[in-house]
Amino acid sequence: MFKKIFTGFFAIIMIFIFMANCRKDSQNPTEPNSNVKDDPSFVADIQPLFSGNCLVAGCHDVVASGGLDLTVGKAYMHLVNIASTQDKGKTRVLPGDATKSYLVVKLEGKQSFGSKMPPSGGLSLESIQLIKNWINKGAKNN
Repeated sequence: MFKKIFTGFFAIIMIFIFMANCRKDSQNPTEPNSNVKDDPSFVADIQPLFSGNCLVAGCHDVVASGGLDLTVGKAYMHLVNIASTQDKGKTRVLPGDATKSYLVVKLEGKQSFGSKMPPSGGLSLESIQLIKNWINKGAKNN
């Protein structure tokens, strides 16, 4: 009788452990924080990301890699509705469509040419989501 009670108790504990692990697996840790601004400003939110991550070591400054100058005052005109020099037929930033914007492709590491940007380890999921939100809201120069 003790063996049946112990076996039943053990089975219940294993079910709880299994259910707890399933619940943890269903939470996607690759999803960005939901506190990311829905309608970010280029000047206040996006340009600081470029300045802090893309201008380091001369990657996208006045001697720009791939002709992409991301310095203050030039970044917007070098991104929005500009054809990619790396992947012909793609647009760097296509206002209203982050999924078709080559900038997002590069930031997410889904490009066919070159490497993920920035090469220093990439932006956080929140930063990438902020850029996507900016693009999806029309990539305004605000």
